[in-house]
Amino acid sequence: MSRLLKDLSLPAIVAGFLAVLVSYSGPLAIFFQAGASAGISTEMMTSWVWAISMGAAISGIILSIWLKAPVVTAWSAPGTALLVSLFPGLSLNEAVGAYITAAIIIFIIGVSGTFDAFVRAIPKGIAAGMMAGILFQFGVGAFTAIETTPALAIGMLACYVVFRRLFPKYTLVLLLIAGVILAVALEGASLSGVRLSLAVPQFIKPEWSLGSTLSLAVPLVLVSLTGQFLPGMAVIQGAGYPVKAKPIIGVTSLVSLPIAFFGGITTVVAAITAAICTSKDAHEDPSRRYIAGVFNGVFYLVGGLFAGTIVSLFTLLPAAFVAVLAGLALLGAISGNLFSALEDANHREASLITFVVTASGMSLYGLSSALWGVVIGYGCYLVLNTRVKP
Repeated sequence: MSRLLKDLSLPAIVAGFLAVLVSYSGPLAIFFQAGASAGISTEMMTSWVWAISMGAAISGIILSIWLKAPVVTAWSAPGTALLVSLFPGLSLNEAVGAYITAAIIIFIIGVSGTFDAFVRAIPKGIAAGMMAGILFQFGVGAFTAIETTPALAIGMLACYVVFRRLFPKYTLVLLLIAGVILAVALEGASLSGVRLSLAVPQFIKPEWSLGSTLSLAVPLVLVSLTGQFLPGMAVIQGAGYPVKAKPIIGVTSLVSLPIAFFGGITTVVAAITAAICTSKDAHEDPSRRYIAGVFNGVFYLVGGLFAGTIVSLFTLLPAAFVAVLAGLALLGAISGNLFSALEDANHREASLITFVVTASGMSLYGLSSALWGVVIGYGCYLVLNTRVKP
């Protein structure tokens, strides 16, 4: 505690706050789309937000203090995007069962030290193609919203471009603020119903089925390991912190188990927001940047406690606001995964097939397009790249 107090600095605290604000500005909008697809109540949506916030808070604080590195954790944004295509065909109880299964699988992979081997088994382009396919519909949704609410959608798009040009680090935060103002001014949205209210977690009894395991749990493991832990670890290690994946995967997967019963999807190491807390802006001294990770968790804790307030804000705003915010927030992730999918000529065609199959939203035998994208894409990869001995 004495060292923690000694290492406190305003820049690190601000970096932690900004990272949370970015998460609530962009990726959280995807969660609300998933909730809308499932048709859940406001009370259950509050429980979801409480659970994912608590998962990120507890794991981030523990890991940052333990490893003395700015370890920023969050919920799986690609995994949340996967939910939108599965609800309402998938029940909420089955989703919780799949969360638990995914957390156990990730924990086993993490503590056994087979993370690197697992990642190598799936070609980078195939995994990236699947992620790009999952996220693609959100990018499209940002522009199809123009049909129903042209003024709001075009206004938010214009703000996004301007903010990206002038204030690239704060684009999502500024877009959230601008979007709220535009929703009130152009669509008549009222914020009078927003009140400070503590969250009341809702227990959800898990159910397991083969369909939910194959359609949600397995893809969730794939996107969490390849789309979150892999780039997240790269950000941390690239900033000069020689931390191992084993403790990070172990703690986040263990935290994921209890929060799953309240609607919290898998907790993972963050990638985009992690860059905020590992940069020089957090502190000139790398050994004191872990404070940013600690306070990132502290602010998530506050957000979780007042999850009802966050939910009331989002539910009072037009559906187009959430769609545009989520779509624009994911443009960077979509472009990055498309680039990774097509970068290597050896698996470019197979990766493209993976992307197209996943983006199609097809369902066969009750299994999601994300799983079929990997299966078909990987099959094409083996056919196209396996050398036949003469």
